[in-house]
Amino acid sequence: MISAYLTTIPSPDRGVWHVGPIPIRAYALCIIAGIIVAIWWGERRWAARGGTKGTVVDLAVFAVPFGLVGGRLYHVLTDPELYFTEGKNPWNAFAIWDGGLGIWGAIALGAVGALIACRRKGIPLPAMADAIAPGIVVAQAIGRIGNYFNQELYGAHTDLPWGLEVYQRFNPEDPDNLLNGVATGHIPLPESPVHPTFLYELLWNLLVALLVVWADKRFKLGHGRVFALYVAGYTVGRGWIEMMRTDTANHILGLRVNVWTSILLFAGAVVYFVAAGRRGPRELPETLRSKDAPGPDETPVAASEEASASASASEEPEPAKVAAEAPAEKPAEDASSASAEEPKKTDES
Repeated sequence: MISAYLTTIPSPDRGVWHVGPIPIRAYALCIIAGIIVAIWWGERRWAARGGTKGTVVDLAVFAVPFGLVGGRLYHVLTDPELYFTEGKNPWNAFAIWDGGLGIWGAIALGAVGALIACRRKGIPLPAMADAIAPGIVVAQAIGRIGNYFNQELYGAHTDLPWGLEVYQRFNPEDPDNLLNGVATGHIPLPESPVHPTFLYELLWNLLVALLVVWADKRFKLGHGRVFALYVAGYTVGRGWIEMMRTDTANHILGLRVNVWTSILLFAGAVVYFVAAGRRGPRELPETLRSKDAPGPDETPVAASEEASASASASEEPEPAKVAAEAPAEKPAEDASSASAEEPKKTDES
C-alpha cells in the first residue's frame, strides 16, 4: 500500500491563498504566465520574420481581452446548467477566476481582436497567426497547471504509477464552493487515484509546439499554415484526451461537445493547410512592416530636427574665424606714401 501511494501524484491542498482580503489564485497566475510567454515568444518570432518590433505587444492589447471574453462565453454556453439551473447563481458566470475557459471561444474571439489590431497596423493576419501559434499552445500547457491546483479536469480511476491522488476539500464559509476549499487530512475521493488528463494535455501541447516550430523552420511555412498545423495537431490530442475526462459535459450523439468541436476544427485546419499552400512561399519581410513604423532610411522627427539644428550651427561662421579670414585694411600711411610717389606738378612759364 505504501509503495503504491509513493508512485502516485499528489494533488495540492488548495488552489487559492489569501494575503489579507486579497485572494491569490493559482489558476489566474497560470493564465497570466501563459499570456506573457505567448507574447514574448510571438514577439521574437515576428521580429525574426522581418516584422516591426513591438507589434505583438500592441496586438495583445486587443486580442487578450477579446480572448478572455470569448473563452468564458464558450464555457458558459456549452455548460449553461452550471450557472442557470435551479439552485445555481447566474452571477457565477462572470467568476472567471474560478476556472472555466473554453480554448475554442478564446481563439475565435481573440482572432477578432487580432484582426482589428492587424488592420490598424496594415499587416496580414495569417502571418501574425503563424508567428504566435507556438506561443499560444505553450500558453495552453501552462494554463493546465492551473487545473492541477483547482483539482479539476481529471479522468477515471487508474492503477497506473502516474495516477493522480484527488482529495476532499472543505470550505466552511461556502460548503457548495469546494473549488475554493482546502484539503485537510488528505482524505482521498472514492475514485482516487485518477488519470491526470490535464497533464496528458499539457505534455501533448508541448509536443505540438515542437512539431510546429520544426515544420516552420524546415518548410518555411506561411499564409497561416503554421497556425493551421497547430490547430490540427492540438485537436488530435484534445479529442482523445477529452473522451478520458469524467467531468460534467453536454453530449451530442453520444460524444462530448468538445470532441465534436475537435473533429470539425481538425477537418477545417487540414483543408486550410492544403489550400493555403497554393499561395506560394511565405510572406516577404517587407509586407510585415507596420504602416506606422519608420522606414529603413527614415529617422525620428526629433532626431532629424536636432541634426538640422546642429548642421545649421556648424555652417554659421564664428566671429574669430571671420576676423581672421577677412582681408586686412591698409593703414593710412600707405595711402599717403602712395600719393607721394606720384609725379609733382610744376609752374613753368
